[in-house]
Amino acid sequence: MNFWETITGSDLTRDWKAFEARAAALPADYRAAWGQIVVHLFPYGDFTGRNLTPIADAALGLLEETAADGQSIHEVLGDDIEGFCAALAGGEGARSYRDRWREQLNRNVARKLDRLGG
Repeated sequence: MNFWETITGSDLTRDWKAFEARAAALPADYRAAWGQIVVHLFPYGDFTGRNLTPIADAALGLLEETAADGQSIHEVLGDDIEGFCAALAGGEGARSYRDRWREQLNRNVARKLDRLGG
């Protein structure tokens, strides 16, 4: 068992393989949109990405339903896939891992400066 499986278990790997298999059945423009959704969702993930599983499942379900209804991907997502992903992850201004790391760094620097100054 490798480090990743020790930390997360194999369920995440199975889930993402299942997502990719479902996405492979979509029309080409929907598959391309799915790829962009995955890229734009990952910054909102935690260390393992486990918090993204239900979000990705819902997004893929939306793509599957709308593709079955014959709608174009533009009708479904519009031009702003990044904004769509931000809304899925918790709305505009949702904190990404970069935001969390920046806040942690700022707290640590402020604490060090307080020790030096006081």
